[in-house]
Formats: sequence, structure tokens, C-alpha cells
Amino acid sequence: MDPDSTLALFRNVAVALAIGLLIGLERGWQKREAIAGRRVAGLRTFAIIGVTGGVTGQLALTVGPVVLGLGLIAIASILLAAHVVSSRESDDYGITSEMAAMATFVLAALATTGEPALAAAAAVVVATLLGLKPELHRWIERLDRDELIAALKLLMISVLVLPLMPDRGLGPWDALNPYKLWMLVVLVAAISFAGHFAVRVLGQTRGILTTGIFGGLASSTALTLNFARLSRRTRGVDDLLAVGIVLSLAMGMVRMIVVAGAANPALAGAAWLPLAVLMAVAMGAALVLRLRIDTTGQRAPRRLGPPFRLKETLRFAVLLIGITIATHAAHAMIGSAGVYVVAAVAAMGDLTAVTLSIAQLASGGVEPETAARALVVAAVSSVLFKSVLAFCLGGRRLGLLVAASAVSMALAGAALLWAMHYGLPMP
Repeated sequence: MDPDSTLALFRNVAVALAIGLLIGLERGWQKREAIAGRRVAGLRTFAIIGVTGGVTGQLALTVGPVVLGLGLIAIASILLAAHVVSSRESDDYGITSEMAAMATFVLAALATTGEPALAAAAAVVVATLLGLKPELHRWIERLDRDELIAALKLLMISVLVLPLMPDRGLGPWDALNPYKLWMLVVLVAAISFAGHFAVRVLGQTRGILTTGIFGGLASSTALTLNFARLSRRTRGVDDLLAVGIVLSLAMGMVRMIVVAGAANPALAGAAWLPLAVLMAVAMGAALVLRLRIDTTGQRAPRRLGPPFRLKETLRFAVLLIGITIATHAAHAMIGSAGVYVVAAVAAMGDLTAVTLSIAQLASGGVEPETAARALVVAAVSSVLFKSVLAFCLGGRRLGLLVAASAVSMALAGAALLWAMHYGLPMP
């Protein structure tokens, strides 16, 4: 064996030992009050299991995988016997320590069979889960049935349904990509889910504002839809929800700059300043709205309802399909020469997709200045569309508050387009 191979072997066995020590440290601390000799395994035992798993994994590479299988059977038999004896003496039927020992053996073997980094990362996750037992149990106790069902629905539409969707254009003009459309449906549900728990954990004011910021980075359309729904279900929070929506509009400008920069640096160089101005206008409008809200004595409602409703999320999917078809129809009839009209119409669907499309047009011959103006048109169209969504789905007060901010952004956008067209210096 050459020196490099020997060094790698010792390193991997050291990782296996470290895995045993890490998980054994957590188990030893948790069981520190137990009588000596009554614990299934402590720090030393876990360290030995780690070394044993590492050596077994190395033997499996040289002798054959059957060695690893026999090792698993042996460690499982020992742990089963130890659990039977200890449960008779203490009436403790939990198997957490036994499963942690099995995980230690498997991860240690993984460390010496070619994936030491993955094994070490998994060991950290295992140790963290073991150490967070009180917090996890407390969180489960506070979880109500609506939240549990919503979590299962979210997992179903994301983990089960999403991978089954074809990732290709279908329908007229190949306008409908089922995978991307369903991804937006999942995003709508995920933002609603995250916002629900943000309000529960952070309180009504901070939860809504935090969700507005981070939800806007993901999808301001999805955020607006969910806040409009929350406005219908919860009284007295329209002002806060309006601030959250306007913050999401500001974060949408940040997303446009990042996406444009990744797709076409030249376009980003021409568009970042006007988009930054629109972001500043939105932040200013959000600040004005926030200062006029009196949150003294406000508390998050005791019953928030389910984190999201699948029926309402599916309605958004239908709306998105209609907008997508209309966008592609406009593009087919007007052509690439009508880039401004296409940008204005398409921005009512997915602003990120519009940004990418305009960046591709800029790479294909459209002047960066023209493409930058198209991005401003798309941004203004998008914020005005969000105000219409807020008014139609959330109610009059929410719609008017969002519309006031959207109009201020639209006026700023019109001034920017005028300045860009005539080559005037911008702020």
C-alpha cells in the first residue's frame, strides 16, 4: 500500500472514530444520571462501535460486501440482547440509544467505504436530532391537527406529485410546462406554511413582516395571494398585511437584479440602478405604512386556521395557467419586436421567468438598454398586477393600501423610463 493510500485509510478510520465519539458524547450526556452499568452504551462503547464500523467497512472493500452484512447482523444482535435485558430492569422500552448505535456503525462504515464527508455530516445531523429531544417533543405537543394535515399535504404535493410532472412545454405554443407550474403551486403552499408558523413563533407583527421579506425573495405573487387569503380570514390585520406585500414587492426587485446578473451581466449593469430605485420607493412606501400602524396590544390570534388550503392553492394554479397562455398568445401575435408589450403582459405571471426571457433576448441581439427598459416595464406591470390581486382577493382596504404603494412605484417607473429613453442622468 502506497503512503497516500495509507494516509487516506488512517484518515477515514479517524473519521469513523470521531463519529462514534460525537454520538457517544451526546448519549453519554443524556444518560449521565443513570447508574453505572445500567446504560446500553456510553461514550467509550460508541467510540468502539465507530472504530468497529470503520474497520468493517474497510474489510468489506477488500474481502467483500458480505463482511458488512455480517457486521450489521452482529451489532444488531448485541444491541437487541442489551435492550431486552435493560428494559426488564428499568421498564424503559425506548430504543433511541440502540438506533443511535446502529447509525454509528453504519456511518462509520460509510466513512471508510469512500464517503467520509457525507458520513461526518450525517453524524452531526444524528447528534443534533438526539440533542434536541425536549424541543422536538415540545414542538409536537403544540402542533394541532390542522397543521399536521397541512404538513402532510405539503409533502404530498412536493415530494410525491412534483417529480411526476413532465418538465416540457405542452398545450398551445408549448406554453404550459407542468413541472414549472406545479413548482409555483408548491411555492405558494410553502410560503403560506412558513408564514403561518412565523406568525405563531414571532408574533403577528414580526411574523407577517418577516414572511413578507423572505416570501418576496421567493415569489411576490405567491406571497400576495396568501396574504390576501389571510386578510379574508383574519380581521384587523389589513395594514400589516399591506406592509408585508409591499416589502415583497421590494424584494422582487432584488430578485430581478440577481437573476439578470446571473443570466446576462451586461443587462444587469444597465438595469440594476432603475430596479434599485424602484426597490427604494417600495421600501419607503412600506416604511410609511408601517409607521402609521398602531400595534399596541396586538397579539397573534389564538386560532390561525390551517397553514394553507389546497383548494385555494389549486385555484391559483388555474389562474396562472390562464395568464401563461395569454402571455404566449401575445408573444405569438406581436413577436419579439413587441418586447415591451410582452414584458408587461408576461410580468403578470412569473416575474423571474420574464427576467430570464428578457435576458435571453438581450443575449440574442436586443440592445441592453432596450432590455433594461423592458425589465422596468415588467416590474411596474408586476406591482400593479399585485395590487389588483390584493384588491380582488383580499378586500377593499388591503387593495387600496397596496395600490397606493404600487402607483408610487409605477410613477417612479414612468419617470425612469422617460429618463432612460432620453439618456438623462438618473439618481
